[in-house]
Amino acid sequence: MVAVSPDYASRLRYAWKVVSVTSLGLVLIGIAGSTLNVALPTVVRHFRAGPFESGWILLAFLLVNTASLVFFGRVADLLGRREIYLAGFALFTVASLLAGFSPNVWFLVAMRVVQAIGAAMILANGTVIITDAFPPDRLSQGMGVYIGTLSVAQLAGPTLGGLIADTAGWQWIFWVNVPAGVIALVWGAVTLRKMPRGPREPVDALGNVLVFAALSGVLLALSEAGSRGLSSPVVLTGAAVFLVLAPLIVVVERRASHPVLNMGLFAGRMLACANLASFCNALARSALILVVALYFQSARGLDAFTAGLSVLPVPVGMALASPIAGALGRRMSPYALSIGGSVFSALGLGTLMLTADPATPYWIIGVGLFLAGCGSGTFLTGNTTQVMTALPAGSLGVVNGFRVMIMNVGIVLSVGMSLSLITSSVGPELRDQVYAATLAKLSPVAVDQLMSGFQRAYTVLFAVALLGTLLAALARTPRTRSLGAE
Repeated sequence: MVAVSPDYASRLRYAWKVVSVTSLGLVLIGIAGSTLNVALPTVVRHFRAGPFESGWILLAFLLVNTASLVFFGRVADLLGRREIYLAGFALFTVASLLAGFSPNVWFLVAMRVVQAIGAAMILANGTVIITDAFPPDRLSQGMGVYIGTLSVAQLAGPTLGGLIADTAGWQWIFWVNVPAGVIALVWGAVTLRKMPRGPREPVDALGNVLVFAALSGVLLALSEAGSRGLSSPVVLTGAAVFLVLAPLIVVVERRASHPVLNMGLFAGRMLACANLASFCNALARSALILVVALYFQSARGLDAFTAGLSVLPVPVGMALASPIAGALGRRMSPYALSIGGSVFSALGLGTLMLTADPATPYWIIGVGLFLAGCGSGTFLTGNTTQVMTALPAGSLGVVNGFRVMIMNVGIVLSVGMSLSLITSSVGPELRDQVYAATLAKLSPVAVDQLMSGFQRAYTVLFAVALLGTLLAALARTPRTRSLGAE
């Protein structure tokens, strides 16, 4: 039996308290996103929003959150990680309260932007706070529980979103975040200790602006390509902005003293491939609950609550796999967990791709969703541990922000791409019906057309998952070992 020093035991007790705080943050953001994914048709019908406004209720949050992650990682290094983290809770909670009072759809989009800024403050710092708190040999366990809480949020979110949409009114989709946000803020203020501030280095303001503009351009082009066509001026303009800014970003970031995209920290094969695998996994998994919820409502004509119940195998799989993967992390390498998770994700999406039809028995869809959920939970635990243990300690804040930003770019593109692929299969006059989930009431022909869009979306997501598996396999270094063996 190995003796445990009092200092080690004390550090571990504090580390698990830290996990309780950061997990509340992940639950708050996860529930906010997953409830809206299922309840989106209810919000769309209330505001009588068109396809463009409907898409941007989701995309505005993802875009701003993604573009500001690295910025708040750097700001936390300068001003204090605990302070920025708690400020994120406060901002997210206030924005959620105001969103429920939205007089029109564009005010709601604006509040989603404010929510995104608060979420960026939380996400850019949660993983770093855990990494700092845990002894290295227990980090995989902490990450497994932390990531597993995301599945709890996704488990509760769809059911909660459907129930709220059908009973309490769309406003409560946002107001439900308020008491949770207040609890998280108070518990975080009581629990978290102050962390040493990093050196006072300048923030790369120009780099942040250019990255935001480039992401906005590519997202606008991607989200509108399905509804307006590739030759649309909106699509061409968005693509042109991205193509012009991409090389400019490379030039500016090479000359910046403290670049927002510090590619030098990702020059090694392991970190480069691990982060690209994370990007692919996010691209393949992130729109899954949204896509399947739309499938059950638009193609099968189910109500929001039933659709929310139908997507539960995804978070159930994540909830089971994440802590198990965290426990296995003491005996298996994070590298092996990443590959295994990627394989399961691909199997789940492949099952959905091969069975995309309104008449498919639910148990087959459920198996595909469960496999995808298990794969995501296992991959995220292994990949996050693998990357965080390889990063230089002095740059955890900004580099973790960069790591999460790469993953979030995958999330942004996943939602935009999937919505575009699905709606491109029906005529312009029917796209409003897809978002409002009333298409199933029109005609079997329209549903058949829509199913070809779902088929395309699943096929692309499956192909991306396979690419992620290959990249996860390439993310190996000669000295990769399990944390338990060190």
